[in-house]
Amino acid sequence: MILENISLSLQRGKAKEVKMQVQAALDSGVSPQYILNCGLIHGMNVIGGKFKNNEVFVPEVLVAARAMNAGLEILRPILVQTGIRPIGRAIICTVKGDLHDIGKNLVKMMLEGQAIDCIDLGVDVDSDEIIAAIKEHNPDLVCLSALLTTTMIEQKVIIENIEKAGLRDKVKIMVGGAPVTEAFAKEIKADAFSPDAASAAETAVQMLTKQVDDDV
Repeated sequence: MILENISLSLQRGKAKEVKMQVQAALDSGVSPQYILNCGLIHGMNVIGGKFKNNEVFVPEVLVAARAMNAGLEILRPILVQTGIRPIGRAIICTVKGDLHDIGKNLVKMMLEGQAIDCIDLGVDVDSDEIIAAIKEHNPDLVCLSALLTTTMIEQKVIIENIEKAGLRDKVKIMVGGAPVTEAFAKEIKADAFSPDAASAAETAVQMLTKQVDDDV
């Protein structure tokens, strides 16, 4: 029941309630992994599904994500202590020439809601910054957002430069943004395309879990 309450409070964006309920669950002996999966992630999955179906909109996703982060403040140190790691690491940014960040921020929140560690490089990010971040952080996934038809070509430039730097086989690359299509993603040799934040999180989980299976 307490995990169901955590999920419901998260969906309603009740950050203080989520924080208290996560602490109460820990105090009652519920494992942190169980709280993460069956409380916090479950709640974000429900919100993600509703977002895809236009049952909730950006403001509701934002407050749910803040509630998720409030719960993670309590949970994250304990997860680290118990040796539980994120399922993967992603670098995320909006590409050079583009200052839009709402879509990027939504994707980041959805990824974090699936226990994916995110390194946010911000907006107006060029190839050199991304390549340096790949070398520094060793991510599994690079997420490139472009909200303008004039900047989506930068996704192609970045992928080409990652390949020239000899790093293409080290990361999966997912692209998205209002003007971006699946056909364009295939044309520029991205590994995946997502039309919205919830789909991006689902696709990322599929890629990361498949990668883990392939590595075993």
